[in-house]
Amino acid sequence: MKRRNIALMILALALVAEPVFAQRRGGGRRGAEGSPGAGSEDKDGSSIKPYDEIIKEDAQTQKGLFTVHRQDGKIFYEIPPAALEKDMLWVTQLARTQAGFGYGGTGLGDRVVRWEKRDEKILLRDVKYTIRAETDDSIKNAVEATSVAPIIKAFSIQAWGKDQAPVIEVTDLFTSDVSEFSPGRRLSNASGMDSSRTFIENTKVFPENINVSVLATYRVSAGQDRGNQPGPRRRGGPRVDPSQSGVTVELHHSMVLLPENPMAPREFDSRVGFFTVGFEDYGTEEQEVEEKRYITRWRLEKKDPEAEVSEPVKPIVFYIGRGVPDKWRPYMIQGVEMWQPAFEKAGFKNAIIGKNAPSEREDPNWDAEDARISSIRWLPSTTENAMGPHVHDPRTGEILEADIIFYHNVLKLCRDWYFVQASPSDERAQQLPLPEELLGELLAYVVAHEVGHSLGFPHNMKASSSFTVEQLRDPEFTAKHGTEASIMDYGRFNYVAQPGDGATLIPKIGPYDFFVTEWGYSQFDAEKEQEQLAQIVARQRDNPMLRFGNPNPGEDPTQQTEDLGSDPVAATTLGLKNLERVAGYLVEATSKKGEDYSLLENMYGELVGQRARELGHVVSVVGGVVRDNVWYGDGDSQYELVSAERQKNAVAFLNEHAFTVPEYLTRDDILFRLEPTGAADRILGGQKSVLRGLFNDTRIKRMSEYQARAGDQPVYTPTELFTDVRNGIWSELNDVPVKTDLYRRNLQRAHIEQLVDMLGSDSESDLPALARGELHTIENLVGRAIGRGIQDAMTRHHLDDVLARIQKAFYPGAQPEAETAATPFGGGGFSEVIEERF
Repeated sequence: MKRRNIALMILALALVAEPVFAQRRGGGRRGAEGSPGAGSEDKDGSSIKPYDEIIKEDAQTQKGLFTVHRQDGKIFYEIPPAALEKDMLWVTQLARTQAGFGYGGTGLGDRVVRWEKRDEKILLRDVKYTIRAETDDSIKNAVEATSVAPIIKAFSIQAWGKDQAPVIEVTDLFTSDVSEFSPGRRLSNASGMDSSRTFIENTKVFPENINVSVLATYRVSAGQDRGNQPGPRRRGGPRVDPSQSGVTVELHHSMVLLPENPMAPREFDSRVGFFTVGFEDYGTEEQEVEEKRYITRWRLEKKDPEAEVSEPVKPIVFYIGRGVPDKWRPYMIQGVEMWQPAFEKAGFKNAIIGKNAPSEREDPNWDAEDARISSIRWLPSTTENAMGPHVHDPRTGEILEADIIFYHNVLKLCRDWYFVQASPSDERAQQLPLPEELLGELLAYVVAHEVGHSLGFPHNMKASSSFTVEQLRDPEFTAKHGTEASIMDYGRFNYVAQPGDGATLIPKIGPYDFFVTEWGYSQFDAEKEQEQLAQIVARQRDNPMLRFGNPNPGEDPTQQTEDLGSDPVAATTLGLKNLERVAGYLVEATSKKGEDYSLLENMYGELVGQRARELGHVVSVVGGVVRDNVWYGDGDSQYELVSAERQKNAVAFLNEHAFTVPEYLTRDDILFRLEPTGAADRILGGQKSVLRGLFNDTRIKRMSEYQARAGDQPVYTPTELFTDVRNGIWSELNDVPVKTDLYRRNLQRAHIEQLVDMLGSDSESDLPALARGELHTIENLVGRAIGRGIQDAMTRHHLDDVLARIQKAFYPGAQPEAETAATPFGGGGFSEVIEERF
């Protein structure tokens, strides 16, 4: 009897235990197939609860990649079993920011993540593709042994959904400071998230991605450095309130499912410009670790693989977002589709298309944040910029989607640049505001440039130096090729063309753009791909228009920004003529009866800034070396020095134009409308910038090394540079009697101050020695000039002060009188022009 009772008890326990086991393993959900579940914590210590206890009736539910529930300020992810162990890309952005803490639209980083089930936990893993062994060799095991994916966060499974879908709460993932997704120092050194002041704004769920926006507050300590701001710089930006204890921003998290079948990658070639994804490859035959890079590009496949030019299976489509002003929409589409001829060169017809986004009435479910949609967005911001980022698969470089951002004040940027650079050759731009049609053309150019970034193309600063000055003035040449070999350069508008030339003024898709699109997007048989790619690259040898160069203005004058033409001196000569023309109609173009002079002030500043940029292009010629990025067999060398004659001529040009003051910058009809004083300081600031550029430590080191290696080859030496600059800045000392005006006195003091600074520097170059020699030479020249006679009292005071400054530099503890300093040079008296000394 006793044994029978025990057997009955065991059977009863088994019947009771069965539903509990089924709930933990099989689960159910409200209104779904499967058993509904029971109890909360079983004898095994499981804390998994019935679905209905976790996800309540009033939960807001969205279905897509995951099923996302929001209730009581919390977020729950219900993860379909098929989505576990899948690679997903997590992209974090600063969507909106507080004044003084960066700019909206700034990317903060991306990483591949994977959701994994481990017992009653879901692990969010950080999957690294930075080291690989793309081979079947045993080295692959060694690489995998050192590639354990870090655990970002572990979540307890709270319930089971349909088909054993684990339900987890992820609120803390967004409202606490998770370092993998944190802005960190990008928010001007904010110290950490304050969860009490952080809230989830919204969630959006799509078939291939989940987006979460968070209103996040980060603590800021009193006196903390706030200078490290991400994103584009803006003049006159707002000051940060030093009393605030935190910075509040909107963070945007987007998790995108990566393709099940990865795209075939294309290896990077440094001679062709592409954004890339990189990794260490341990599976090659090289006798070292190979740093391998794949280019980022869209997956374009021909509908008809046999056709020379075919429609793509899936074209690249950019939607013009709902927030873009209606009047600019046609120009946005025009800018997108400027790239169509380049893709035809690569074998694709209608490969890239611009479309207006459907209205809410036409498609209420359309959302620019859907990972399947690429768009152009318009942000109401005073930032003068636009950006063309993209999201790509780090495994292969496949671009998955792109959202180009236009800040509203890009209109101002286009207007300002075109007015000071091209208005002399375009009467439409000689009166502000610009006509709407013209501004639309300028916007289309900016769109095409940003679309280029979204296609995988970085800046090519070599392109603007590919055309000669003569070609830039030729209407036929510029109509065919544009004003720079690539729209991905920063050539801006044609400031070289002169009135009456009839040349094109706005950049267009150029020869290099056709070349790079063909190289990156053409389809080849796998066996012939490398051979055919090499044949395309080989065209660079004989055609400079097809060459690529990253920004390198400090070293290579052919890889500068904001420049035009192969000869900076010739281009700037013509550019300065145009600036003088602009100054002639500046007041009339910018001023209206009954309005203030704010537009005049803005455009005068742009005029001064454009002059400084153009003079800076000439500075880069000095000590310059031109790099042509060729590989072995393509040429004898990569580098060629700028000739000594060209460098010397560049310094002579700067003496004539940078170190003198053009009348059009100091016109009373402009300045007295803007300010009582300040012109002299503004001009001096530009001259100091040129001096700093010329006497740059790196430049002097480079020139000294070239001199040491030159042998019989003529080179422009650092000594010649210092001598030529001194002869230009102090040329008045050769006059009898000597007279200096305000602008020259300012410049000469600045020259002395810079030499004194170099004298006391710890530079390892020849700069201190050269500075010492120059100060002695100037000391002698000034002393002799004083002995020959001075025309006015201010000139004498100035030269006495120069001698005192030099003496103080050599003998910091002594304070000699100016007369004593002048004594060694044979006198200190004025000429007969000055009868009395002050």
